Amino acid sequence: MRVIGTVGLPGSGKGEAAAVAERAGIPVVTMGDVVRAETETRGLPPEEHGTVARALREENGPAAIAERSLPMVREYLETNEAVVVDGLRSGIEVDAFEEAFGDDFTLVSVEAPFEVRAERLAERGRDLTDQDRDALLEREQRELEFGMDEAMERADVVINNTDSLEAFRERVRRVLDVPAPETETEGSR
Repeated sequence: MRVIGTVGLPGSGKGEAAAVAERAGIPVVTMGDVVRAETETRGLPPEEHGTVARALREENGPAAIAERSLPMVREYLETNEAVVVDGLRSGIEVDAFEEAFGDDFTLVSVEAPFEVRAERLAERGRDLTDQDRDALLEREQRELEFGMDEAMERADVVINNTDSLEAFRERVRRVLDVPAPETETEGSR
């Protein structure tokens, strides 16, 4: 049994790491999906994800989102040897997974400089305006307020994502201990 958690700032490559896992047949639990589902349950628009994430933590404690993710991880482990948990946000969330899975839990920090991440996010949709950059900085600050910097410092493995997409994917495959697929096309990060 292996549980691999990922942590990283917006645009660092966590989503692409999750996609590599999925292509290798490893199920992925995305912690952001917990927030998205709760936002929908509360009848709020997607722009309120940050507000809902804060509210969940205020209402149910700082490990609330991790605790809501644990049953999904355990369910996948009933039929799979490994599960990836995408998007841990704090040391307290790391604590929850370490307590639940002990030595079977590995935390991977996916890292890239701000300018590289901003450029990647711009490539996903449109040109990055000053307003977009400010929004990214605001989102990053919110993530750091949750304690993401502490989680990143506690990582068992750091993957620097500044090279080619294929080089990044290969690093992720090594951490997941899966072979490269016979063919893989360039895609988004």
